[in-house]
Amino acid sequence: MDALPSEGKDVNRLRAVLYILPFVAIGVADVVLLLFWGLDPLWGFLILPPILAISLLGYIGFKHGFIRDIGEDSYGEEDDDPPRDTQF
Repeated sequence: MDALPSEGKDVNRLRAVLYILPFVAIGVADVVLLLFWGLDPLWGFLILPPILAISLLGYIGFKHGFIRDIGEDSYGEEDDDPPRDTQF
């Protein structure tokens, strides 16, 4: 049994790219702006990896979904009564 849905993978990838693309563009524009202001290029390269890492995490989140009901079968439904023969 696959935990991640296999249908519509292309749609999920495209949607994730479209949602994350503005954040990546703003981050890269920020780095370019810092470099044009005359800041040391090392600062631009130090700022770029966190921007890309957060964008990657956002891409994964949008592609696979943030919250799923995985494990619901093992924990049961909300209206299930607890067993009455416990000691506590």
